[in-house]
Amino acid sequence: MFADLPSELPAELVHVLVETPSIRIERIVSTGQRSDAGFWYDQNESEWVIVLKGQAELSFADGTPPKSMCPGDHVMIPAHQKHRIEWTSPSEPTVWLAIFFP
Repeated sequence: MFADLPSELPAELVHVLVETPSIRIERIVSTGQRSDAGFWYDQNESEWVIVLKGQAELSFADGTPPKSMCPGDHVMIPAHQKHRIEWTSPSEPTVWLAIFFP
C-alpha cells in the first residue's frame, strides 16, 4: 500500500486492486489534489473510504458537516450522496483505500 509513493502528481493516482461484478477496491494516492470548483462526485455505487496516510477533507452537498480525515478515519458515502474533496495534504502523499459496492 505504501510502496513507490510519488511525492508529486499532476492528478490522483488510482490503482484498482480488486474488481468483481459486485465490488471494486482501489488504492488512491493524492498529492495536494482537490475537486475542481463546482464539481461534485455523484456515484451510482456506495463507497466506504479510509485514509491510510496523509490528510484530507471531504464536503457534502446535502449539508452533512465536512469531514476532516487523518490516518484511520473512514466514512461511508451512500450511492448518489454528492461529495467533493476540498483538499489533500500537499506536504506528503495521502493514501486512500476505497471500496465501492452496490
